[in-house]
Amino acid sequence: MQEKIWNISDVNSAVKEIIESAFTSFWIEAEIGTMTVHRSGHVYLNLKDNRSQLRAVLWKGASLVKSLKLETGSKIEAFGSISVYAVRGEYQFTIRNIRNTGFGCLQKEFEDIKLRLLNEGLFDNSRKKAIPLLPKTIGVVTSATGAAVKDFLKVVNRRFPNIHIQIYPAAVQGDKASRELINGIKFFNSCTKKPDVIVLTRGGGSMEDLWPFNSENLARTIADSSIPVISAVGHEVDFTISDFAADLRVATPSAAAELVIGKQDELKQKISYLKNKLNSTVQLFVERNKRRLERASRSYVFSDPKRMLYDRQQVIDEMSLKLNHLISIKLEQQKNRLNSLNGKLSTLSPNSVLNRGYSILINKETEKIITSPNLQDKTQIEAILKDGRLNLTVNK
Repeated sequence: MQEKIWNISDVNSAVKEIIESAFTSFWIEAEIGTMTVHRSGHVYLNLKDNRSQLRAVLWKGASLVKSLKLETGSKIEAFGSISVYAVRGEYQFTIRNIRNTGFGCLQKEFEDIKLRLLNEGLFDNSRKKAIPLLPKTIGVVTSATGAAVKDFLKVVNRRFPNIHIQIYPAAVQGDKASRELINGIKFFNSCTKKPDVIVLTRGGGSMEDLWPFNSENLARTIADSSIPVISAVGHEVDFTISDFAADLRVATPSAAAELVIGKQDELKQKISYLKNKLNSTVQLFVERNKRRLERASRSYVFSDPKRMLYDRQQVIDEMSLKLNHLISIKLEQQKNRLNSLNGKLSTLSPNSVLNRGYSILINKETEKIITSPNLQDKTQIEAILKDGRLNLTVNK
């Protein structure tokens, strides 16, 4: 009998038919490992638990994902069925319904560590150390054979080939990585001649790959470092606990090198500019003071110093004349005022009344002025006149 020869499309179609007919729709519980929202609106996911992974797709699910606020690390429950993508010979879970049940285990642990250290003030800007402008020595804690250190050295050598780089080789993934990263930071802090800055770096990866950089002990070691620490872990979208604890966080190893090492040409241009500016400023200062000295030398203060004394004496004389004039005016004003008051006083004086023929009667017993005719007979009174006094007796 002649054997049937299958092509790949036939095989994938057969497998598709067998698998899709073998499974009915069901619910699964999983954590979102990665998630891509395509511009078409379809959502492609990588679901996982603590042992396995499963590809999944949610057709036209972009708006649903957004409304549920799903992200990497979200814990979900999804309803759907197993399907086969025959073009690549891969099976996947086609989601028809999905619901958010919180964070996955790793994501929850990440948030717990972050919140705890945040409340302790470990991430406060007040404790961040300044990064030196141009360090002479840089300590790098990373894998000695990884792409991160190669990218870092490439940028440094292009900018400043004479910068001294010290590399502490450490695992950046796996169970031993956290301890080796901690030892690297402690090593540089214990050196007799310490580096000016420490760069903690590795390339991107999944949350599991980057997990050593989420170690609470590593974060505390970074915070306790007397040397400024730059964290350059993963890519721009990746964040680790080390990023928050470090004195500065950058997106990539290359960005760390560009930040910590300024461009040599730019620094030379800046120094040249500042040098020229300083020279111009000094020359301007000298010229201004030279002209000021020349003007002062021509002043009469130096050519005729007595003139300044005479000028001051003239001012005193003028002020003296002005003062005497003011005193004369003031005395005349006070004299006129005194004459005016004297005239008023004379007008109100009782003597003025007596001059006009009037008299003042005084009761000799009471020695009071008499203003009423109600007196007893024989009352002795005295009349004061202009030219003298009369003793009188009241008869009636």
